[in-house]
Amino acid sequence: MTEKRSKHIAIYGKGGIGKSTTTSNIAAALAEAGYRVIQIGCDPKSDSTTILRGGNELPTVLDTLREHSKIKIEDISAVGFKGVLCIEAGGPVPGVGCAGRGINAAVGLLQDLHLFEEYKADYVLYDVLGDVVCGGFAVPIRDGIAERAYVVSSSDFMAIYAANNLFKAISKYAPSGGARLGGVIANGLTAPYAESLVDDFVGRTGTKVIGYVPRSLVVSQSELYGQTVIEASPGSSHADIYRGLARHLVEHEETTIPAPLNGRELKAWAREWGDRIFEVEAGVIGERAAI
Repeated sequence: MTEKRSKHIAIYGKGGIGKSTTTSNIAAALAEAGYRVIQIGCDPKSDSTTILRGGNELPTVLDTLREHSKIKIEDISAVGFKGVLCIEAGGPVPGVGCAGRGINAAVGLLQDLHLFEEYKADYVLYDVLGDVVCGGFAVPIRDGIAERAYVVSSSDFMAIYAANNLFKAISKYAPSGGARLGGVIANGLTAPYAESLVDDFVGRTGTKVIGYVPRSLVVSQSELYGQTVIEASPGSSHADIYRGLARHLVEHEETTIPAPLNGRELKAWAREWGDRIFEVEAGVIGERAAI
């Protein structure tokens, strides 16, 4: 009988866009559904898994490597909500070195410690900063570590810009064995035109939205408690949204290679949407007609 292989999934997003909140809530929803989950934070802020652990501190892989020569999994991990195994790659000493290299070091150590064989997770989630201009942050999608990637984006231009950059990285590496795109998670939506803007962007890049997460105080409140929405407010509509995202990851494994916009196309697209939004805000035309 063939042993079931863990599914490795990378979730990217511009800093501050809510990718860690999204990743942790998906991890919590998967664990709640009975899956065995590892979450690896690949952001130098080292706060990816905080809300899975009640806000408690967790030694990072890089800090531990700097201080000790022999390391065990227990030294760099903690068990969080519903058994999610939490690990933080960490970053360099502030002002020194490349943060992206921490991902290389962390993944290398975890492989040397045979974490993935011994823990036998159903899902391994990598929460990665969306600045793929730095090669280190592209490691999960470039080196075949993750088989699928998802991007968290709002309707803000800089979030779309970061998503488009990720699409460029995927379209470069996927043909040679890198990860392919599973879809976009539209997060923190507030404006009436937000869904239409994101839908238009993914349509032009040959991708798709797998879920819409409106901005909500329940998310902020849960984080202040040091918890995911799944734990703090399990009966809320937002908890169900995150459960839906987790279910999508389980039930829909199809992927694509995106067709990113070039610089000129992205600027023209942004200007077009700027004109539409201005006309709606100024009352020149009705909202529905504009979008």
